[in-house]
Amino acid sequence: MKTTEKAIWIVGDMRSPRLWLESLKVMTKAAPLAREAETPLHMILLGSSDPSPFEQNAIDLSSCVSMEDAAREALDHGAHAVLRVDHKALTVPHTQVYAGVLEELVSRRRPWLVLFPLNDFNRELAAFCAQTCRAGMIADCSELVLEDGRIAGRCPAWGGRILANITLADEWTTAFVTVQPQGVKLAPERAPEGRIENAEPEQVKIPEGMALTHRAMESPDTRRLEEARIVVVGGAGMGDMRGFSLVRDLAASLGGEVGATRPPVLYHWVEENRMIGQTGKTVRPELLFSIGTSGAVQYTAGITEARTIVAVNRDANAPIFELADVGMVGDASVLLPLLTKKVKQVVMRRLADAVTFLDKDEGLHTGGFGALVRRLREARNWTAEELARKTGQTPDFISQVETDQMSPPVGFIINMARAMEVDPGTFLNKEERSTIRDLRVQAFQQRTRNYSYTTLTPDAENSHLRAFMVTIDPHQAHKPVAYKHEGEEFIFVLGGELEFTLGSRTHVLKEEESIHFNSDIPHKLKSLSGEPTRCLVVLYTI
Repeated sequence: MKTTEKAIWIVGDMRSPRLWLESLKVMTKAAPLAREAETPLHMILLGSSDPSPFEQNAIDLSSCVSMEDAAREALDHGAHAVLRVDHKALTVPHTQVYAGVLEELVSRRRPWLVLFPLNDFNRELAAFCAQTCRAGMIADCSELVLEDGRIAGRCPAWGGRILANITLADEWTTAFVTVQPQGVKLAPERAPEGRIENAEPEQVKIPEGMALTHRAMESPDTRRLEEARIVVVGGAGMGDMRGFSLVRDLAASLGGEVGATRPPVLYHWVEENRMIGQTGKTVRPELLFSIGTSGAVQYTAGITEARTIVAVNRDANAPIFELADVGMVGDASVLLPLLTKKVKQVVMRRLADAVTFLDKDEGLHTGGFGALVRRLREARNWTAEELARKTGQTPDFISQVETDQMSPPVGFIINMARAMEVDPGTFLNKEERSTIRDLRVQAFQQRTRNYSYTTLTPDAENSHLRAFMVTIDPHQAHKPVAYKHEGEEFIFVLGGELEFTLGSRTHVLKEEESIHFNSDIPHKLKSLSGEPTRCLVVLYTI
């Protein structure tokens, strides 16, 4: 087979910057093969330089890579030629439309290989093209090599336990190949005499009755496994979906991302896009936990660039320990809850320390505290509104905290700890607990000296939980000792009618009605009745 007369094509995916980057990575992967076979690399761009018809129909194309930028970057990364197919019907990718155009180009130019970065759309497109062109197909290829002058794709088989070399039968002169883009770094190197060609398709067939009604773009803020600083990977050793949830808990506590080996994906414990290894993604985190994974080469190929690897496995002879920097032999179902609990305490301690620095006007420019809060929130898939609700704050408050525009009160840390199911007493140091205890005693003594407070828990100045009877004169505002304080509060109206203001919201409570709230939010009480209003007030302070 004379491979030197035919080119290697890479079909560029310009739907987003991330997908375009993967297209360049596939071209980089193919470069050694092209040099060995002495054949050129061509980047194929299908699209339109005029997206206005779709924009007029409110179709958002803002995150697509333009054909001009894509052509320039392809040449900068080693393409010998860029083939631009510019047609308004190609603005938004559609399998049948793209396949029809590629079929025409392939029949005219007869490339040797047509490579696609591996994703769901390109899986479908490559298979469609192979069928319509009556050509060969190699799917989910991790590497392309020449063996005795023949192309061979190394592809996972038998559930990823082996890599099979797949080649073309003698009668096939063109192959469509989906290629894993992971495991390669871009190395810009412009090919000499790189050129751009424009190709006009003879016709573009639009399936009858087809109309684009909606297109959802990937958010630029989408958290991606490949870019995570901390990754927690679970394997078959987690046992079942319930066991795998321990992996999710640890990842959320660390503010990291969840990864998996192939079995958890096959068992549907986790999404397919969380798979790591030769048949999945390559990660380069600063810290990686590998839990319940044996350490098969198909998996470890995706984690070798991690800076620090911590492995947990009950088998002391598991191959993963040969790669790990730190190893723990034991039952993950026992170790992980203990580890997660300790991590939560350490994380909350870091938050408390960060608040101390912010209070001293130190480190405001680093964004450390706000970034940590945001990472912890996103790791739990909480929105800013959800975190605000869980901590008794407003979304605007959360936004200011996460961007380091303000130093939050200690109460926010306490409430966030509770939201994360961490006992505040486990991460506050002795001095902080002593200071809080002294403040609690002072507040108790002030309340018991105030005429409107009747203590229902005598000698409770050192207790976290205390109860008072509060009496408010008719149509008068209560003048409490403190309008806000750390902790939580419960008010039950025993008699009369109460106007209760919490922050900017006003509530009216009648007899036998109650309210529970975070007491570090400013609050006021007023009697609305013609007789004294009596309330049972229960406070929980740290």
